[in-house]
Amino acid sequence: MYPTLIEIFGQPLPAYFTFLLVGFGLAIGLAQRQARRFGLDHDTVIDLGLYALVWGVIGSRILHVLADGYFWDYVHLCTDPSQVAWQITEARCAQVEGVWDAAAGSVASAGSAADGVCRPAGRDCFAWAAFWRGGLAYYGGLLGAGAFGLWFLRKERFPIGKGIDLVGLVIPLGLFFGRLGCFFGGCCFGTTVDAGAFGAVRFPSWSAASESQWKRGLLPSPSDVSLPVHPTQLYEAAGCLLIFALGLLVVQPKKKFDGQLMLFFLGAYAVLRFVLEWLRDDDRGLYFGLTTSQWIGVGMLGLIAWAWPKLRARSVP
Repeated sequence: MYPTLIEIFGQPLPAYFTFLLVGFGLAIGLAQRQARRFGLDHDTVIDLGLYALVWGVIGSRILHVLADGYFWDYVHLCTDPSQVAWQITEARCAQVEGVWDAAAGSVASAGSAADGVCRPAGRDCFAWAAFWRGGLAYYGGLLGAGAFGLWFLRKERFPIGKGIDLVGLVIPLGLFFGRLGCFFGGCCFGTTVDAGAFGAVRFPSWSAASESQWKRGLLPSPSDVSLPVHPTQLYEAAGCLLIFALGLLVVQPKKKFDGQLMLFFLGAYAVLRFVLEWLRDDDRGLYFGLTTSQWIGVGMLGLIAWAWPKLRARSVP
């Protein structure tokens, strides 16, 4: 795990955001070239991509806050920090500038003098907005950027069907780099597997995987290297690259109606993500046996089943 790959003006840039920016840059560049190829306004495509980055981050952060199981922590950080109890070691508590509460005695913290929990040092009513600390949910970004994108395309009088197809073509390319960033950052890790299993990886001490496994009693300390896990980040990266290749080389040349590329991407990704959710082991919300992303994927498939025949019928002369 390499949470920081480069520094800019002496400031570390997290690996996830490094790959995210690379992915967005390449996706916008490809969308611009495709717009030129089909005689569309490529400047509008560039503007759309830049706005989509902003609204995508906003949407993904909001979904994380609402659905990933941390909502009340964010509420209490503003209203009553004493109700927040982080299950980390005393040493880790000092690193995040928290206050160690030895009297709580609910967490066995390896290497510390007493059991306890870590509490925030004071109120922070804007912790929910601090996306640079981690915590982004992809589907929230898709919904946020998508809603703004539809409004923006209408405002610019850009052909909406052709515009969303450009976006549907390049999103999986951006996701490919985003999931590589997840792998280097250590988030979105998978369930434990045998050490000899194909693709099994171990994340270093103090990674999200080792801390999660320690909390569940699978490791004696979060300072230990994690148990072998599925590299679900790489699985999804490979799947997104395949979706991109199929969209570019198969679906686009044989496209029957505007909007088909976007529907293809939404359906293919929904299936990919639904399956991979069974292999992931990080916190991401669970409702009636399915995760937030799985429920959204089911909704996406329903939307596709409704929209596909309607859009195809409109293309028939």
